[in-house]
Amino acid sequence: MGGTDEGDPLALDNQLCFALYTASRALTGLYREILTDLELTYPQYLVILVLWERGTLPVKELGLALSLDTGTLSPLLRRMEGAGLLTRRRGPEDERIVHVGLTDEGERLRESAEGIPHRVLCATDLPEGKVEDLRALLDHVTRSVTAQAEDRTTPRTGPGARLDP
Repeated sequence: MGGTDEGDPLALDNQLCFALYTASRALTGLYREILTDLELTYPQYLVILVLWERGTLPVKELGLALSLDTGTLSPLLRRMEGAGLLTRRRGPEDERIVHVGLTDEGERLRESAEGIPHRVLCATDLPEGKVEDLRALLDHVTRSVTAQAEDRTTPRTGPGARLDP
């Protein structure tokens, strides 16, 4: 019962989820190593990337950009604020909305981080065109699976809808 069975749909090596999981762990580990010099964690790096790209944002928009809920994002932002990388300010027009923006220190990290994408690209050993193809395929998988999950949780109404008591 050892080895890989290409015909077995339940063999570990035949699982798309496992291939994605191991690739994600490998890349995240590489980022962890690279980001040590910047004293950033991988999730902090992702927050800073969004803020470099889009500027000051409400927490809700930042969470949507990163696919993170506020319960996960809030402690992360609190630590980053404590480290002097960003500010959190309540909106003047609506105090329920918290806006997140980079400090000068957070902005200065950009120069140190500019070589990171190239280092990661080199580590993948993929030609640039293949990286774009892979990103497009992964985006497609994410959109498809997310849409199907939303379809399963959306209540159905109208003719043919099944109503369970």
